[in-house]
Amino acid sequence: MKGMKLLTRMARSFVAGDNVDDALKQVQKLKDKGIMVTLDILGEAVEDKPMCDKAVQDYLDLLKKLAEVKSEAHISLKLTQMGLAIDDEYCTQNMVKIIGLAKKSGRFVRIDMEGSDVTQRTLDIFYRLRQQFDNAGIVVQAYLHRTEQDVRDINALKAKVRLCKGAYKEPKEVAIKKMKAIRVNFIKLAEMLFRKGVYPAIATHDSKLIKWTKAYTAENKIKNSDWEFQFLYGIRNKTQRKLAEEGYRVRTYVPFGTHWIPYFYRRLRERKENVFFLTKNFFKR
Repeated sequence: MKGMKLLTRMARSFVAGDNVDDALKQVQKLKDKGIMVTLDILGEAVEDKPMCDKAVQDYLDLLKKLAEVKSEAHISLKLTQMGLAIDDEYCTQNMVKIIGLAKKSGRFVRIDMEGSDVTQRTLDIFYRLRQQFDNAGIVVQAYLHRTEQDVRDINALKAKVRLCKGAYKEPKEVAIKKMKAIRVNFIKLAEMLFRKGVYPAIATHDSKLIKWTKAYTAENKIKNSDWEFQFLYGIRNKTQRKLAEEGYRVRTYVPFGTHWIPYFYRRLRERKENVFFLTKNFFKR
């Protein structure tokens, strides 16, 4: 019990709270610093239909709340939270409800990418949704061998892409394992998105990639209004503020809710720097 309480307290570094009111307080703090926000209700790998139905309703309620308070926040979600493990058609129709309501208030929805076992199904549903909605985007992961072709396909659709390294444990047959090689592929994919994509979202905490992105966009005279940096809530806060002060568009992915354990452990596993960050900030309290 004590161990779980400790983990819960530590997870607060990466999770904005248990409910939407908690999250909106953090949204306002970020807005005051010139930082935009994407909200995510934590949850994934749901195999129970009533739980999926509740997750859908939670997102519909969130959209209504954001419209009430006139927040410009985007939302993001995982398809395994929306019923992908149950049935593709059921999942798609749940997404139609959410993206349809978001469109009414001019709000953007980002579909998160999960493990490689659902990458193709996630893209298939995204492509289907794009035929009906232009306010939906997708995430691609630079460590997957397949992502270069996926980026070509998505660019052809003129859809918005969030490029990240990837945080799921994958075999070498599926994913690049060495960090140096992942960086090289990230840069290659970013160049593809800047040249032929639509409003790329460069999602990284890696100082080398941040430095490269700033240099590349300056050298190629790419306007700051045509792309944005994205970060995870609770990581590299000073860097986020500094970039915003320098005139870059910065967006923070703000997760909230009670289903935080899988998310929390991925954050610790993906990079050792996250463990150091968490420990340092926890014991400052």
